[in-house]
Amino acid sequence: MESENSPRRNAPKESTPAPTHGSQSPLPPDPAQCLENDPLRKETMIRRVLQKLDDAEANAFNPEELRMLTVFFELAQEFDSRRDFLSLCVQLPMLFFDQDCRLYLRTGSKTWKLARCLKLPASLPDMEPPAYPAVRGANYYAPIFGRKDAGDVLGFDVADNVMGWLEVAGGAALSRHTQLYFEKYAGRIGFQLHNLLARAKNREHLSFIQNLVEDIGHNVIVPNMVFKLFFNRLNASIGALSRCVAEAPAETPADFTTSLNFIQARLSDQYAEISSHYAQTSLFLETLLRRRHFQEGRYVLEKRRVNLLKQVVEPQVERYRPRMEDRGIAIDLSMGGIPDEPIHLMADLGLIAQVYANLFSNAVKYTRTVTGPDGLPLKFMAYGWTLLPKAFGPGQPGVKLNVFTTGTTVPQPEREGLFKPGFRSKSTQREHGSGHGLAFVLQVVELHGGMVGYEPSELGNNFYVVLPLEEGE
Repeated sequence: MESENSPRRNAPKESTPAPTHGSQSPLPPDPAQCLENDPLRKETMIRRVLQKLDDAEANAFNPEELRMLTVFFELAQEFDSRRDFLSLCVQLPMLFFDQDCRLYLRTGSKTWKLARCLKLPASLPDMEPPAYPAVRGANYYAPIFGRKDAGDVLGFDVADNVMGWLEVAGGAALSRHTQLYFEKYAGRIGFQLHNLLARAKNREHLSFIQNLVEDIGHNVIVPNMVFKLFFNRLNASIGALSRCVAEAPAETPADFTTSLNFIQARLSDQYAEISSHYAQTSLFLETLLRRRHFQEGRYVLEKRRVNLLKQVVEPQVERYRPRMEDRGIAIDLSMGGIPDEPIHLMADLGLIAQVYANLFSNAVKYTRTVTGPDGLPLKFMAYGWTLLPKAFGPGQPGVKLNVFTTGTTVPQPEREGLFKPGFRSKSTQREHGSGHGLAFVLQVVELHGGMVGYEPSELGNNFYVVLPLEEGE
């Protein structure tokens, strides 16, 4: 299932030392994070900095104007509530320059309202201000722009990303320099307002997720456990049927007894299959919908000692065996790769089981017939693992888990994208899929401190995972 000369992605190198698990040693430096290796980004940043310096010189704001912008920036970080922030926006111009300002904000794609002012004006604008700085009567209007996703944080579409306007009372009579200053001020209001609304939206989102997790626990996880009771009752009924057959009177017709035996055997097989599917589905539900995932905003591992073959691999093999048989895919273990001694990992059982579920699911979808060395057709999936004494450096062993399938190898240009979210090879478009499976594998394996990779060979494709064998395993 492996090729000595095959290229690898994140492949383990025995000659490269790695930090001991649990130590505080930094990860090896990534050259891509150094700006001298990213000249385009470096030049772009330098150019923007110089442009800003030129703008600052051209604006020539006086010390008091710059001081107000500094105070605004610092206090905008301090006030969490929307009302306090809007109050700050209209209060500062009055305190620094005795200038009356009003804020208008959108309430919908075509609606807007006066959101904050120091005192109510005698009249309100009779039409929406434009999406550019403009004089209307005696007043001056500077648009308040959000970022490109302004509509997302507001909850409705906005034209030109205009979230609202800053009205400077009597602004028509101000100098062009002062008008420009309030345009810049409106820009800073827009940036801070966008961030404020985004944070509020994120809090709402998190609150919804927390409530959703509670609902899932109450309406999905707990009711799902009741199925175990139903399965136990069904199993008891099957056992009762078996006893009836065994205790049938001697005069019972043989044909009738044979039929009952057949029905009882089929019910037992179907019960075992359904029970196994229920156990795996329950494991996946309880693992993926674990409350701590949502509380912390990431997958949270619950590690325990896991027998790799008995608790992880064999249940997934049996789960996918019928689907492989339906597609004419053999499960070939003649290539070896399964050590006689059991392998134990410190791992999150539910998540590691889903790693194999994703790899076997891909095997069902993408295994194809190839011609073997003897000229005969081959169509099979094989799995196994090998121990790597220095997978993560001297004295830091690992285990390489392989899932091999026959078929056309992944084209070279596509290999770098295999583990990226949403990626699908052009050769797999006919099969249903989201491109999420391998990205999930990568995420879970990296959380366990491991790595993933792909190796092509003459007969097909080997996807592998390398996990650390922690102390005590």
